[in-house]
Amino acid sequence: MVLLLLVDLDPELKALDALGGFSVLRTGVPPRGPLPTLASAFADPGSEGPAEVYGDPMTFRVRRVARSLRTPEPRVAASVAQQGLAARFWSIALGAAALCGELPDLDPELLHWDPDAGAPDDLWLGEVRFRPVSDLDAVVRAGLLVPLSAALRSRHRVSPALLWGNAGSALAGTVRQLGRWALAHGRPDVGERARALAGPLLAHPDLAGTLDPGTLRRRSCCLYYRVPGGGVCGDCCFERPPRPTPGRS
Repeated sequence: MVLLLLVDLDPELKALDALGGFSVLRTGVPPRGPLPTLASAFADPGSEGPAEVYGDPMTFRVRRVARSLRTPEPRVAASVAQQGLAARFWSIALGAAALCGELPDLDPELLHWDPDAGAPDDLWLGEVRFRPVSDLDAVVRAGLLVPLSAALRSRHRVSPALLWGNAGSALAGTVRQLGRWALAHGRPDVGERARALAGPLLAHPDLAGTLDPGTLRRRSCCLYYRVPGGGVCGDCCFERPPRPTPGRS
């Protein structure tokens, strides 16, 4: 049995700073001015006129990732962008739950997003409210990952199995990162709590089967191997990059 030594989750969420940038969640007014909420970013942008496209945060983010990776394939950029956001959501929520025993309410209406920024300056919580750890699935999977998947699939040709594979991989990666932090800081209770909380999350039908239970290798591919100069990730289902299918873009 591991004794849980919980840290208070303060109103400005400063306790999360100790876990590192991916778990940090900013509060207050963003210095770059008003940002769209995730709820508005998830919404259907409507028509495809130039103003609407360039004003769509989700499209902006995918295009930014595509430029950074130098990939001409929107679905590859969409996959990488989604995995990065999934990792942020899990890191904040699971980090808070494991370290503090509660979590901030990450309602998409409260969470503001800068699609042109990286962690930890990409997400800003407009109002800090707390929810019990038992709401982890509702907050992250149902509240954030389901609408994120729908938003990306409405804009790009990307499969739901791939996106849920990304989400499962991001969750497993968060657990590993929290475990490393726990060992480095003499807090085995944090790592143990993170592993215990992740089990039921991975058992949900959306995430069940995304990872091999013995090795935690994923059963789908995020498509990173299709990035110029890219390869396979450490938990990829492939041992080596597959050969391109003739005529497949």
